[in-house]
Formats: sequence, structure tokens, C-alpha cells
Amino acid sequence: MTEGHNAPAFRLPRDGGGVATLSDYAGRKLVLFFYPRADTPGCTREAIDFTRLADAFAEAGAAVLGISADPVKAQEKFRDKHKLGVPLISDEQHEMLEAYGAWGEKSMYGKTFLGILRTTVLIGANGKIARIWRNVRVEGHADDVLAAARSLL
Repeated sequence: MTEGHNAPAFRLPRDGGGVATLSDYAGRKLVLFFYPRADTPGCTREAIDFTRLADAFAEAGAAVLGISADPVKAQEKFRDKHKLGVPLISDEQHEMLEAYGAWGEKSMYGKTFLGILRTTVLIGANGKIARIWRNVRVEGHADDVLAAARSLL
């Protein structure tokens, strides 16, 4: 997946019931932030930052979705505990994570394993990948993504 290419389609369960699909957001800008695990410190901060800026993203014509491999129930518990205001998608089979390049090799304490790579993708209203942030550092990230969404026509 690279900038300028069509965004991969997805259809996955989301918090609150129902499913989320790429086509639900046709004609709108869409921010996808992929986070490793619900209710961990970095992921919580990132989700809270995107929630804090939800109205500003809406004013910029962009929807925001958070995606992890956590089951829907864990996503809902995370949402409720931190009063999150962005939809959370569950990708337990890693289909969307792999399609968007957010699943791969990680290392911690000298061990290598497969897991979610903190990644954010901005999709333009035309359905094409406008920008990809890899190996995201949480501090200030949501603000950077908002600036990019605002500058995108």
C-alpha cells in the first residue's frame, strides 16, 4: 500500500454493533488510526487525542476510525472507560491490518514477534491514500493528522 493508490476495501465489526466498511465513507476524507491494544497507555492517549479533535476533523470533512485486533467487547469497554468519541473497529483476523501495512514484525526486550505497527492512514474523498504515517509517536500525532486532513482538498 502506497500513497496515491486506492484504499483497500474493508468490512469489519465495530463497537456498538453493526459493521464499518470503506464504502460507508465514500466521498469523504477518512482517517484510520491503527493501534496495538485497547486500554494500554499509548493507545489510550492516542484515542483520547483523536476524540478531543473529533469536531475539528468533522469540520475538515474527515471521519476518524480506530482499528485494533481487540474483540468488539474489549473495544466497547475501552470506549466506555475513556469516553471515546470515535468508532472503534475490531480486526481479529488481521485482514485490514495486513492490507494497510499495519501488521508486521516488532521487537521488544530482544524478542521478535508479529503485531500491530502503530500506523495512521489518511484517505482522500477520492478514495485514494493521501498520506501514511508509520511508527507513530503518539505525542502531537492527532494534531499533525488534523493539519494534513485540513490541507487535503
